[in-house]
Amino acid sequence: MRIVLLALGWLMVAIGIIGVFLPVLPTTPFMILAAALFARSSPRFEKWLLDHPRYGKPLTDWRQNGAISRPAKIASVSLMSVSFAIMWFASPLSTTWRGGIGIILVACAAFVLTRPEPSA
Repeated sequence: MRIVLLALGWLMVAIGIIGVFLPVLPTTPFMILAAALFARSSPRFEKWLLDHPRYGKPLTDWRQNGAISRPAKIASVSLMSVSFAIMWFASPLSTTWRGGIGIILVACAAFVLTRPEPSA
């Protein structure tokens, strides 16, 4: 089972890295999941991820307080809004489907915005 969790952890890291280059694919949730998988399979890789200069601080903030930084909140909600606008005007989906997707995005934005911000 440890090998499966380790492989899944690396898969999440790979998807997270791809998300750096694709604006529609979020990086942080995959890195959070990778850290959780590494915590159960490889303390060495968990430490590597938590000590990473780019991803370590957001992962530690999330793990300790469920906190999301203000810039990350702004980026997240902004990209959700832009994605919704593009989908609304360019999608062949019915109005019902588009409205349902909008409700889901509003719920996701509300979740992000209600998370605490890390203390300085």
